[in-house]
Amino acid sequence: MAWLIATVAIVATAPALPSTSDESDFIPSSYESIQAAILQEDEFPNAFTPSATVLFQRADGGKLTTADQRDAARITTRLAAEKIDQVQNIVPGEPSEDGKYTMSLVQMNQETAGTLDQDAAAEALRENGRELAAGTDLDVKVGGPAAETLDQRESADRGETLIGLGTFGIILVTMLLIFRAPILAVLPLVMIGLVAGVANGVIANVTKMFDLQANTSLSSILIVVLFGVGTDYFLFLIFRYREHLRAGDEPKEAMVNAVARVGEAIASAAGAVIIAFLALLLSTVGFLRQMGPALAIAVIVTLIAGLTLMPAVVSLIGPKVFWPSKSWQREPSGARFTAFGRGVQRRPVVVAAVSGFVLVALSVGSLNYSATFDLAAGATPESKESMVVQKQVTEAYSIGASSPTEVYVSSSDGRLLDKSGFEGYAADLQGVDGVASAELTQMNDEGTTAKFTITLRYEASSTEAIDVVGDVRDVSHASAPEGTEVLVGGLSAIYKDIDHAVGRDYRTVFPVAAALIMVILGLMLRSIVAPWYLMASVGLGFGATLGTTVWVFQGAQGRPGLMFMLPVIMYLFVVAIGTDYNILMIARLREESRAGRDPRAAAGLALRHAGPAVATAGFILAATFSTMMLAGNTLLTQMGFALSFGIAITAFVMALFFTPAITALIGRTAWWPGHGDRGKPAAEPGFESDRPRLAPAPSSRPR
Repeated sequence: MAWLIATVAIVATAPALPSTSDESDFIPSSYESIQAAILQEDEFPNAFTPSATVLFQRADGGKLTTADQRDAARITTRLAAEKIDQVQNIVPGEPSEDGKYTMSLVQMNQETAGTLDQDAAAEALRENGRELAAGTDLDVKVGGPAAETLDQRESADRGETLIGLGTFGIILVTMLLIFRAPILAVLPLVMIGLVAGVANGVIANVTKMFDLQANTSLSSILIVVLFGVGTDYFLFLIFRYREHLRAGDEPKEAMVNAVARVGEAIASAAGAVIIAFLALLLSTVGFLRQMGPALAIAVIVTLIAGLTLMPAVVSLIGPKVFWPSKSWQREPSGARFTAFGRGVQRRPVVVAAVSGFVLVALSVGSLNYSATFDLAAGATPESKESMVVQKQVTEAYSIGASSPTEVYVSSSDGRLLDKSGFEGYAADLQGVDGVASAELTQMNDEGTTAKFTITLRYEASSTEAIDVVGDVRDVSHASAPEGTEVLVGGLSAIYKDIDHAVGRDYRTVFPVAAALIMVILGLMLRSIVAPWYLMASVGLGFGATLGTTVWVFQGAQGRPGLMFMLPVIMYLFVVAIGTDYNILMIARLREESRAGRDPRAAAGLALRHAGPAVATAGFILAATFSTMMLAGNTLLTQMGFALSFGIAITAFVMALFFTPAITALIGRTAWWPGHGDRGKPAAEPGFESDRPRLAPAPSSRPR
């Protein structure tokens, strides 16, 4: 009842979630490219900065005729005369060198960039352009920043729907196949749907309270995290509940004991995920910093539900939750995980060596990792109109002309600039390898700031362009006229600074997240030995995930690189969520050791009893993450593959085999100095009984 009341109250009062997709919002104003953008707004407020591009070409793909060019000019004039909201000016552009294209440049209100109003303006330009071109031989398309934002938002809405349906279907079908119980299949979806409403409402309130921003891809990621992690915790609970029922506990007592046994593992697993996501607050990249608190809130709400809502609902239903299946009443003899457990118990060296080799071999591909930085293209399917325009403009016009680099030279003491040295300064800039042209294009009204426009020989988001911008910065600062200050801006400069910011995050977020997760593991296990090899194994899982993703996208698909933020996201999800399975397995290992079993027998029994929960949860979460590939854009496709593969590796290789085998080999030293393995000797070690012998949970009452 408390959950129902809270859901209604929070959802009814939650504000709408804001959104941004502007690359310049992703790094702080201390970076040079952002300072250059601010200077542009202050000193050249009336400069023509196109927000959209209207591209004209013949429908048959041939060269434009004189009549076609007249039609393009007429359409441009008519579009400007229609006074579309947000559109300030439309001017003709230059024809392409091959004569197949011409364009018009659209200026919009810069203060409302990225808003729904400009989405509507881009949509109106498309509709009106097609109507005005009716009866001509022209094909009219609209691209540029405003159109990209429109397409990205539409793609995100479509992707969110597909991901939601895919996630729902995967969880429902998998739960039906495993448990053959319709109530048990539907129950987690209903409860997590309730949790999702609460989590989204809390996130929206926090976002508004602290004036945060949210990227359009966040909603899709939130769906997967909520349903994936929520199903994990539900499965951890239900498998242990079923085990206690099989051991003879009364239904309500079985739930009390299940929560007492697995509650610490769920809380520790959630704590690791929350800490890892909050570590993103240390990031200088806005996309990651925005995502961290939202995902942490989602996991906090899911954790509370996992320890309160889920046990309460299952307790009310009781064993009928497994209806009509009767298999919950007995443990299958000769089960697959019993065989796996025997294998680990008898040959831990072989199991550790083989699973470790697999992880190391897959990690080799990470040595070839390369990054790409075009977030707009990465978050929008290539088939969208704005992406088609971007590709055609890049191919038909000077490759760097669509996104030039700007060098701003300002007087350091407020005096008029001496223009006598500008010709030589432009020559120095043009002499940089990779620069096609450099020229003085504008002076501010006071004559204190000059703007030089640099056209690169490479596409703005390419690695080559980013490297050239670094050289341009070096030369522009070194050759600056005396008494001046220089700022280099433009899209390539922004990508250069994002690259620097991501590199800083690697050196900051990675070790901080790892250290905090190790602290949680140490506190849970009362050990300083186990956290080290557990984190080392998770690190191997991350390397294997990155290496395989590089082979698939850079190797097999021939892409120039992976989206720049992918390794950070991959690290946090694979390390944090992957640690969930390690925690569940190591907690069961400790429990079996406390029962007096030797390390190898403990590892075998832990795999026998915790293995089904880890395998089921890992499969569902990996399949859930894979639904992100349904969105159709590069960012979510790469993210979906990487996270689903990473979860599969951590569950099926690391948690099921590598971790128990290594723990069996290390023996009781793994629990030093807390001696977490000390307890009452087991009456029945090894695999002698099919019925689990469970020591009474700490919170259970005497029977």
